[in-house]
Amino acid sequence: MKQLDKLLTNNRLWAAGVRSREPDYFTKLSQIQVPEFLWIGCSDSRVPANQITGLAPGEVFVHRNVANIVVHADLNCLSVLQYAVDVLKVKHVIVCGHYGCGGVTAAHDNLKLGLIDNWLRHVQDVGQKHREALSAIPTREGRITRLCELNVIEQSVNVAQTTVVQDAWARGQELAVHGWAYDLRDGVIRDLKMSIEGPTELEECYATALTVSDGVTSALGGKGLKL
Repeated sequence: MKQLDKLLTNNRLWAAGVRSREPDYFTKLSQIQVPEFLWIGCSDSRVPANQITGLAPGEVFVHRNVANIVVHADLNCLSVLQYAVDVLKVKHVIVCGHYGCGGVTAAHDNLKLGLIDNWLRHVQDVGQKHREALSAIPTREGRITRLCELNVIEQSVNVAQTTVVQDAWARGQELAVHGWAYDLRDGVIRDLKMSIEGPTELEECYATALTVSDGVTSALGGKGLKL
């Protein structure tokens, strides 16, 4: 319980500090939520969406799960997406993975961890789809790094293919889907060049991202991250 008491104490100190700097901060924050961004990221505690993008609370709507997966049968993720697009009217949906992802690593290594193995099967499906390209990478670390990128690209496609996004585009709503990868080693986000602004762009953007993000892997050193 002492650890929980510490968190509550930290919260009170933080809230008091915020009020001392900006007395009406919480009043304004509680009145309205108008984010332009939906962030679909990994649950990893080292990848906090607001902090690494420099955005304040209220500026980004967030959904996180292990390995930033978007599944068409996942009502949790789809409900967040629908609310963000239809109600909050976000203009950008960002799928952000990260290098050194434990979920992607477990999927690559075919580890047996229990119930989560079923969830990570989606990442293994990505690996199977790109089996030839991954097998051409000589090191395990390099393959995992590349799988992190490929997973982001494929999950971005899944977002773009949802009825939520397709319907938004059909009615002319301004909305783009992006794929990024965060590097834990230097804190920098890599743009994987997977940016889709309409249904007619999907195929071309996908092909481009597969080529360009391979260059990103090379720029990271080719051998990937040490895991």
